[in-house]
Amino acid sequence: MTIHDLLKNAEAKLAATSDSARLDAEVLLAHAIGKPRAFVFSHRDDEIAENDETAFRALLDRRIAGEPIAYLLGEREFWSLPLRVTADTLIPRPDTERLVEVALKVIDTNDASRIADLGTGTGAIAIAIAKERPGCHVTATDVHPATLAVAKDNARALDVDNVAFVLSDWTAAIGDLQFDLVVSNPPYVAAGDAALADLRYEPRRALESGADGLDDLRRIVQEVRHIVALGGSLLLEHGADQADAVQALLATSGWMNIRTWNDYAGHARVTGGTLA
Repeated sequence: MTIHDLLKNAEAKLAATSDSARLDAEVLLAHAIGKPRAFVFSHRDDEIAENDETAFRALLDRRIAGEPIAYLLGEREFWSLPLRVTADTLIPRPDTERLVEVALKVIDTNDASRIADLGTGTGAIAIAIAKERPGCHVTATDVHPATLAVAKDNARALDVDNVAFVLSDWTAAIGDLQFDLVVSNPPYVAAGDAALADLRYEPRRALESGADGLDDLRRIVQEVRHIVALGGSLLLEHGADQADAVQALLATSGWMNIRTWNDYAGHARVTGGTLA
């Protein structure tokens, strides 16, 4: 079958389950045949080898069932960096780039700040900050060994050598280290939230955090106090409707200069404060 016919049929099948049916089909076919996406535009009349067609149809079935493109490709771009993703990691979101953006404003270009990224997942935040501020030293933690292994692989693949990876339940294994800035994108979805149904392929442990979605945020706000240097900052990503609650948590724990930043869609997304 030709590329044109495969894409036409695939788009029709995906239309009922995807808002980007054509794009999904093109990306998956390019992946199946091991070519850049541009190849499918310029070779529309080419016949596809039987084994490549079989691989494409397998990917297509998984996409129709709702599996995210990032897991099918094994990769997601974040901060213009290609990151490997697996079933052990949350898929990095564009909204989280706002957290990186705010963090970079806190860190001077030539600064040698000590930074911690708690619950690093793919390593997206830690690696992006480390790339932009090579003079800084970043410590990235995660409680799950398989997840931390993916983050290490991503740092290695991107030639990032100013990030140290630590197996830790939030700050538990940090010891006596002190940081000028701590960032985190922790789980913040309430248990039983309807949104979880659409995220069924992603690890629930990286999404869900108690009855109100604030359990991990509460822990971090409290625990981080012992690892942040005086005058240091904490920046937290949270749900669009959680800014007031996170501000209250910070205020109650003695954080100062509390502020919230919106994401690119205008939703409250990042809240932080300083330790006076």
